[in-house]
Amino acid sequence: MTAVAEGAGAPDARESPRPSGAWSPSPGLVGLAWVGAAAAVAWCVLVAGSGDRVGLLLAAVAAVGLGLAAVYGTRARPRLRVDASGVTVGGLAAARHHPWPEVGDVRVLTVRRLGRESTLLEFDVVGPDGNERLLVFGRLDLDDDPVDVAEAVRAVREESR
Repeated sequence: MTAVAEGAGAPDARESPRPSGAWSPSPGLVGLAWVGAAAAVAWCVLVAGSGDRVGLLLAAVAAVGLGLAAVYGTRARPRLRVDASGVTVGGLAAARHHPWPEVGDVRVLTVRRLGRESTLLEFDVVGPDGNERLLVFGRLDLDDDPVDVAEAVRAVREESR
């Protein structure tokens, strides 16, 4: 799936570089997390009446985990936004903006775990206080191929120079 840039009519980053791009988790995946959280809460209610403590613990852990994932997927939208001023990363509490001078290398890392290849997008960021951070985004964060997103980010970065 390809995330459509807000305010742009380009459906694919390879067709034309995005003047402003935004990537978020898939709305369907976030909706599925909400449905799963609701089902886990219903499971908690059913198990609570039976006296099964282990089942209640398992249902409560599932409800809390799915609920946190759903809240995070809803609150952190868009997860990554790129424009001429820099990179903005959505989080649970608030979004953080990193101007282009603070953003170092933008790279794609391909790792193989458990017989499956996974591609990650990485940003090196040095804040104004000198603290270094590594920002890592996967396909679930972006709802797009990290290789395509890296190309779009590099294109926007070059246009802003």
